[in-house]
Amino acid sequence: MLAVADTISELLTELGLDSSYATKSLELLEKGESKYLRDLKLNVKSVLNTEHLTEKETRLLALAIASNDENAVLQEAFSKQCEEYEASASEIAEAVACASLLANNNVLYRFRHFTQKEKYAQLPGRLRMNIMMKPVTGKAFFELMSLAISAVNGCEMCVNAHEQSLLELGSSEERVFDAIRLASVITSLSKVIY
Repeated sequence: MLAVADTISELLTELGLDSSYATKSLELLEKGESKYLRDLKLNVKSVLNTEHLTEKETRLLALAIASNDENAVLQEAFSKQCEEYEASASEIAEAVACASLLANNNVLYRFRHFTQKEKYAQLPGRLRMNIMMKPVTGKAFFELMSLAISAVNGCEMCVNAHEQSLLELGSSEERVFDAIRLASVITSLSKVIY
C-alpha cells in the first residue's frame, strides 16, 4: 500500500498538486493497490517531456485538453505550468479558446460526416472562427491543438483536415503523433484527477 501511496504522491507532484489532494477514483485505485497508477504516472511524465514538442507546447496542449474535458483542477495545474515555461497570457487564453472553438466545430462537422448528405455539406456553417486566421501561438501550433482536441472529440473530418494541414505546414508525423499521445494521456488523467 505504501508503494501505491508514493506513486500517487509522485503523480501529484508532477502535476504541481498538493500531496493531500484526493478524488474518489484515486482512493479506489489506492485501496485496490492498482498497478495502473504507476503506468499513469509514467505516461504523464513521458508525454510532457517529448522529443518533438517543447515543454511549453506540451503544457499548452495539456491545458487545451483539460479545458476540453472541463477539468478545472487540471486547467489550474497546466495553466501554472504554462506560465512556468513562459507561455504568455494570450497563449494560455488561446489554448482555452481553441478547446471551445473545436467543441463547436467538432459537433457541426461530425454531424455532416454522420449524415453524409450533400445538402448539409453545401449549407454554410455561419460560425465565426477569426481566431484561426492569425493565432497567437502560430498557425501550425493552433492546428496541432485543433487536431488533438478533434481526436479526443471523435471528429473524423476534423482530424483528417487538421492532420493534412499540419503536414502541409511542414510538421512531422512524429510531432503529430506526440500531440495525439499527449491528448490520450491527459484525457485518461481526467478520469482520475478532477
